[in-house]
Amino acid sequence: MADASSPAGLAGLKLDRNASGGATKRRRLPWRWILLGLVLVGAAAVLLAPRPVEVRVSSVLQSTPAAQYAQLTASGYVVAQRRAAVASKASGRLVELNVREGSVLKKGDLIARIDASDVQASIGAALAGVRLAESSARQAQSGAQQAQVELSNADAEYQRSLSLQAQGFVSSQALDAARRRLDAARAGLAAAQAGVGSAQAAVQQAQAQLALQQVNRDFTEIRAPFDGVVLVKNANVGDIITPFSNAAGSQGAVVTMADLGTLEVEADVSESSLAKVAPAQPVEITLDALPGQRFQGQVAGIVPTVDRAKATVMTKVRFDQLDARILPEMSAKVVFLSKKPAAEELKPVLAVNPKTLQEREGKTWLLRLKREGEHDQLEALEVKKGRSLGDLVEISGAGLKSGDRVVLEPGPKLAGGARVTVSAKP
Repeated sequence: MADASSPAGLAGLKLDRNASGGATKRRRLPWRWILLGLVLVGAAAVLLAPRPVEVRVSSVLQSTPAAQYAQLTASGYVVAQRRAAVASKASGRLVELNVREGSVLKKGDLIARIDASDVQASIGAALAGVRLAESSARQAQSGAQQAQVELSNADAEYQRSLSLQAQGFVSSQALDAARRRLDAARAGLAAAQAGVGSAQAAVQQAQAQLALQQVNRDFTEIRAPFDGVVLVKNANVGDIITPFSNAAGSQGAVVTMADLGTLEVEADVSESSLAKVAPAQPVEITLDALPGQRFQGQVAGIVPTVDRAKATVMTKVRFDQLDARILPEMSAKVVFLSKKPAAEELKPVLAVNPKTLQEREGKTWLLRLKREGEHDQLEALEVKKGRSLGDLVEISGAGLKSGDRVVLEPGPKLAGGARVTVSAKP
């Protein structure tokens, strides 16, 4: 046996690297083939898996049976028929403002006040003029009373002289003197009475001047012309108010207000469809600001002129019952009906586009989209078809609600469980 310390023994202890590397390669080779096989199987699964079908969708809507009477649809806006830009007839600086947007006013309520110091001074002067005229009138009245007394004395003296002259006790000269005194007394009374009339006219003139200044003072007080609500506040305390706001930095209207009890919808009807509209015709009104709410009304009037640029006629529609949530300038849609619907026909129902319905084996189906992961999956729902509601059809079925997405024009091979994607085309 060779010694391990000898060269021959050391040579025998060397490792063969080539032999070891070959064994490792043989051990690793099957794992590489297995990994390559898994990749190929996954790629084949992806390529051979069914792709989602592209579909167009519609929505389940909420409508009313009254829609079956629809003849025409028009758009418009809510407008207050009684509306005013409240201004002052006087000019001056605004010193008091008692309202803000949304303030509810009664007719005659004080909205604002303009500086009236100059008018107050004029009122004081006019009041002094009235008192002076009244004093002059009293003096004239006193003078007239004195003239009346003088006339009475002169007449008595004349009558006595006339009696004495008939008895021969008084000369004709004395009788003439008594007559002249009587004539003078009558003239004095006439002059005094004329003075009273002039003084009374002066009083009336002074009172009229006072009333004029009081009217001017009233012009400085801006009051509500009718019951209503403030829509816009156009001025603030300190602004210069003028009847015609042409001057720089001045304001005309202080507030804009409207009577919300006169709200109507002004809708433009195409000239070619005007024959379908008549006064007192029932309508159904929907507002963009109040989705899901439907208001009943009727045609209040048709403006007898055509807008040449748009070829439309303005139709005014009155609400049967106003709601506090209805505000001016809300956009509205008006559906003109052929007859007034009954109370039960105003209850909301579900409706869909007829092209979303699928008939199979004597039953009616809808394919509703349900989100599953990255794709939508179809769910087949059996529904019951009802009345035709204009462009829609009434449906009922378990699990349906307004806003559900359903397939539009489903193909015969499309069924529940299929994966779909929504088409970008309308």
